[in-house]
Amino acid sequence: MSDTIGETPFDITRRLFKAAPFIERLGVELEAVSAGYCQTSLAVRPDHLQQNGVVHAGVIATLADHTAGGAAASVLGAGAYPLTAEFKINLLRPAKSDRLACRARVLKAGRTLVVAESDVVCADGAGEVLVAKAIVTLAVVANDRSERA
Repeated sequence: MSDTIGETPFDITRRLFKAAPFIERLGVELEAVSAGYCQTSLAVRPDHLQQNGVVHAGVIATLADHTAGGAAASVLGAGAYPLTAEFKINLLRPAKSDRLACRARVLKAGRTLVVAESDVVCADGAGEVLVAKAIVTLAVVANDRSERA
């Protein structure tokens, strides 16, 4: 993702999050990164809710997907970035909380694909409740700005 020598996985992943306008607009906050791991959070706003007052599935899926991308980015070299190729999400229960947290870890990092899993939880003072689990497959894409899809 970068040609800067000495960058940490957190630096690389922070740049990935800052460069994504939709993620910034959604309000996803990067909390922690290490090799093969990424943790994020989201302060739930009224515009994140669906008609019944619970967090919209699209918000939860986006949080799970992008956090998995952060975990994948943390294990890639400077000349590549992750791009979601496929994901599956299980929405286990309604998300009713003021705050969501997501933790993703790389299960397998290959030369062309990375597989990661994400857990999304409702987080409050009483503890955490698992609301979704995702498996995300990400393509390893060369960071060539002249390449067009």
